[in-house]
Order: sequence, then structure tokens, then C-alpha cells
Amino acid sequence: MTTERQSLAFDHVGLNVADLEAATEWYCRTFALTPDKPFAIPGTDLRGIMLLHEPSGFRIELINRPNAKPGMLPTSAEDAALTLGYGHICLRVVDVRQEYTRLLEAGCSSRKEPMSSPRPGAVVSFVADPWGNLIEVINRD
Repeated sequence: MTTERQSLAFDHVGLNVADLEAATEWYCRTFALTPDKPFAIPGTDLRGIMLLHEPSGFRIELINRPNAKPGMLPTSAEDAALTLGYGHICLRVVDVRQEYTRLLEAGCSSRKEPMSSPRPGAVVSFVADPWGNLIEVINRD
């Protein structure tokens, strides 16, 4: 019996944040994202907003719920790999070193300086956003 598979496409990554307005401003400014209308889930205290990178189509959904407790805030990619579940988001760029420097200037903290990736010819680095979420930066030449 043959089953047809639907066409799949990655839609977005969601990040829970303690300060929805501050995170929205930072992500929009830092990654040239455009915010959609904020939303709230009826019957709950959950609020959120979808942020769109129009040239590429990638989206980040920021979610806020009062009294949420901090989860894993790894200090490195290796630490993130010790916990099952979400570890990091990854952005593809042309010049990893330049983007790494730009992200540090935008308020990120260094987690791994640019270095050769296990993938031949690629360079990779890791930073953490102002709230500790890991962001990988890689080239794919």
C-alpha cells in the first residue's frame, strides 16, 4: 500500500521569553525581522508575536506567559547537547566572523568564537541572545 506524503516545509521556531516587548524589539532590530500582530490565547495568560524575516521567509515566534520558570540556559553547544529537547537556533550567513562580531555588538554574549566546523569548508560560531538562548551562526559555502 502506497501512502502519499504531504509536502513539508519548516515554518518557525518558538522561544519563550520573560519580556515580550524587549525581546520583540531586540530580535526585530538585530535580525531585520518584521513583527506581525501580537496575539493572546483566550482563557490563558499566554501572549505572543510572530516575527518574519521577509527576504528568506524564516519566522521566530516569541511567547510570554507570566510566572514561567527558566529552563536550560546552556553555556555552550556541548552543554546544550546534554539536555534533551531544544538546544539552539541556527542562522546561515556568508561571513561568520563578521556576523559573530555584529551579534556581540548587538548585545549577545560569546559562547564559541568562530572556528572550523566538522563540515569541511564551513565556519561556525555560537552566541547567546541577551536572555541566554543559544544562536549558532554558520556558513554553507
